[in-house]
Amino acid sequence: MSIYGKYGDTMCAIMQQLVQTMQAYNREREEATGKKVFEHLRYRIKSDENTKAKLEKTGCEISTYHALRSITDSIGLRVVCLFIDDVYQMAAWLKTLPGCALVREKDYIRNAKPNGYRSYHLILDVTAPAEDPDGHVPGHFFVEVQLRTIAMDTWAALEHELKYKKNIANQQLIVSQLHRCANELAACDVSMQTLRNIIREEGGEQ
Repeated sequence: MSIYGKYGDTMCAIMQQLVQTMQAYNREREEATGKKVFEHLRYRIKSDENTKAKLEKTGCEISTYHALRSITDSIGLRVVCLFIDDVYQMAAWLKTLPGCALVREKDYIRNAKPNGYRSYHLILDVTAPAEDPDGHVPGHFFVEVQLRTIAMDTWAALEHELKYKKNIANQQLIVSQLHRCANELAACDVSMQTLRNIIREEGGEQ
């Protein structure tokens, strides 16, 4: 049986509803402005294996309750945008969604992690018409949303791939080069945003 027990179907329903709402918003913005807010949207329910491993790592009891209360990314969405401004636009819009309350946010774009990782994270408390692990109806479930540019997403994917390679003799060199690449991609993001702003201003776009 899944670690999520009887809440699995509710979690899937919450995720699908959010995905549909975000896709509808993207279509509306494209129809109104000719430009999408995001390019890609990925989503998942965290696997039982990864959830149990995270609970063990944090010293929590391996149970359905803690899978949904001690962990806040069991439902996860990743939004990939072209430009930095689009990331912030999406984040601002998400915080206005009915039935979604902001639990916390972390801006790793303005304040990158030491390894160079950049992204914008939101933890949302989403209300659902079903019982939650605390016995409340309507229920409340956590959802993590990560927002990135294509450059940030590319770096994160490569860093994830290389991080799990074993028996690398020159690990320190790899880490330093990854950090350098992260900074170069971040500079590229800023330059592309600047160019977009110039083009918009000269073209009279809002």
